[in-house]
Amino acid sequence: MPIDVVIAGAGPNGLMLACELALAGVRPIVLERLSGPSGEQRANGLVGQVVRMLDRRGLHERLSGTSAPPRPAPAFMFGAFSLDLAALPDNPVYLLMVPQRRIEEMLAERAAELGVEIRRGHAVTGLTQDSGVATVEVTGPEGPYRIEARFLVGADGGHSVVRKLAGIGFPGVTTDRRISRSAHVTMPAELIDPVGGGLVIPGYGTVPPFMHHRTERGLLTFAPFPSGPSMVSTTEFLPSGDDAAFEEPLTISELRDSVRRVLGVDLPIGPPEGPGPHMLRRLTGGNTRLADRFRAGRVLLVGDAAHVHSAMGGPGLNLGLQDAINLGWKLAAEVRGWAPPGLLDSYEAERRPAGQRVTMHTQAQGVLVGPGSEITALRELFGELLEDRHTVQRLADLIAGAGIRYDMGAVPADPAAASLTGRWAPDLLLHTETGTVRLAELTRDARPLLLDLTDGGTLADSVAPWRDRVDVVTARCEDPNVTALLLRPDCYVAWASAAPGPDGRQREELRSALTRWFGHPAGAGDEAVGQPSADARI
Repeated sequence: MPIDVVIAGAGPNGLMLACELALAGVRPIVLERLSGPSGEQRANGLVGQVVRMLDRRGLHERLSGTSAPPRPAPAFMFGAFSLDLAALPDNPVYLLMVPQRRIEEMLAERAAELGVEIRRGHAVTGLTQDSGVATVEVTGPEGPYRIEARFLVGADGGHSVVRKLAGIGFPGVTTDRRISRSAHVTMPAELIDPVGGGLVIPGYGTVPPFMHHRTERGLLTFAPFPSGPSMVSTTEFLPSGDDAAFEEPLTISELRDSVRRVLGVDLPIGPPEGPGPHMLRRLTGGNTRLADRFRAGRVLLVGDAAHVHSAMGGPGLNLGLQDAINLGWKLAAEVRGWAPPGLLDSYEAERRPAGQRVTMHTQAQGVLVGPGSEITALRELFGELLEDRHTVQRLADLIAGAGIRYDMGAVPADPAAASLTGRWAPDLLLHTETGTVRLAELTRDARPLLLDLTDGGTLADSVAPWRDRVDVVTARCEDPNVTALLLRPDCYVAWASAAPGPDGRQREELRSALTRWFGHPAGAGDEAVGQPSADARI
């Protein structure tokens, strides 16, 4: 019998997808070409909506070490501008400063708890597919073998073998003018501002911590991580035509010289202390690319296999992990046989526009941090625009990925309910018969959920035919603008009501949404009522 799902890649995105599938009753096999976890230092944390999404799966506590819910960041950055987020009425930017290797460790632990098989040292080398199965050629420690799977998911990074084998194009832009250098370092304690935590550099001034600091010659970032060595990064821009070929590995001396060129003064940095792995990395050029489709037959892509872009602002894991969460329940529904027509295709319809938004804003930030007086003039104008709180809110939503609104079909007539439909569900505090809970405590098993907040719980009977796949929680809520929410497993609102009690029209809206996203009830007819749209609004 074919395996239900094979996932190529045991990075964060592949492991997150494996966990989501396992929660939905599907046991995938994860293939990872590396024999063990990579020691390479990559992302330094999580930014945006994914922090709250991990909380809704009960995973935030494992990474943060605290049971307290995540809190929004008072400030962040966009194009080397500091954004004051504390005054926003709805601040969606959440941060969790945890190294990527720890995120991978945690997700691997969770996947193992859920019974997921991870085969390390197993690389995908070939692929054929027909209407019923994808045949995956694999090379493992004991030689080549073959797996037949109903679906293959490429979570194998920007150089994805799966994407290439599936014949999926990867158009975009490659630049060769930019050189980035990053290293963990030590430096004299007297250079650290004891109040703000930034660098106070004689002959130059203050460089704030965890922010991109731009000059007309380049970019500098100082990151004093509380749980490890500090990191210094620079970005410089080469004259057109310079191939920027470097044959030797990066050294601290080379980074020190780069800092001098960017700031115009010396910064006495030295090698890091303590156990590694330590970052010492030079990157030349950059890619911004987006797969021309996220699905080819029985092959799907998530994360960097589907999109690559600048790391400015740390959007990569936010985008990729939410890809995995969007795909997981839809793929499981297809495997388990209750998916309505078009559900699996809605993955690309919803997530490819999200990828387009990230590639757009990272390219825009790349321009804003570029060298030259003309960019300085552009920054002066852009800085004036940031004096408008609405502009800051728009950028915060963009950074966090919180501006997405999926097309859920018919929009409720009530304006309050319409404003919620298609959006990520708000963080509600719910009063149930067994006590007060946060919404995040009700979504950890990744099942569809109806929150019935009407007096007396009058909607439960409408959901009864779907109770094999949709949970119902009856509660009270202080928010007067919502009396019912139907949540998809990815926590987006498929239907909402603000009426005190449901009437016949609202019940019909609810049943239509249930059918649209969760199929006909068991034993019902095969013909679907409405299909997921091919459009997503952002």
